[in-house]
Amino acid sequence: MAPTNDHPGEQAAQDPIKLIAVRETALSLDEVFQAVGDDAAGGTALFVGTVRNHDGGADVDRLGYSCHPSAEAEMRRIAEKVVAGYPVRALAAVHRIGDLAVGDLAVVVAVSCPHRGEAFEACRKLIDDLKHEVPIWKHQTFSDGTDEWVGAC
Repeated sequence: MAPTNDHPGEQAAQDPIKLIAVRETALSLDEVFQAVGDDAAGGTALFVGTVRNHDGGADVDRLGYSCHPSAEAEMRRIAEKVVAGYPVRALAAVHRIGDLAVGDLAVVVAVSCPHRGEAFEACRKLIDDLKHEVPIWKHQTFSDGTDEWVGAC
């Protein structure tokens, strides 16, 4: 059966942005996943960004994230663009700042939509735009003692 837009569940929810935050504390997959739960959603896409142990051919020991005071407002602006472009039932995005170790969660985003394809597309748009537009900077410290700053997520 082909999907139709006859049912209200096929449309974006009235207020789909459920959680937007920048935090200095550990992130929770359960919190983000629960925030996007919606009985009308047939698909939920979740993306988790973690601190990896290498970058550009060098071993990473640790990193720190810092942000501009407008970071959370910029995350909301991007979330609003995603909601305007997809039939989002619920959306959540949280980003960590402060010192992180290899393996720590740096960012968690999730989107639920009536269908899986829409959820995948909306989630990818959300994380890609957050990465490129939100003023969050990464300071990486390498095993050889060097370090570098990387702009925006």
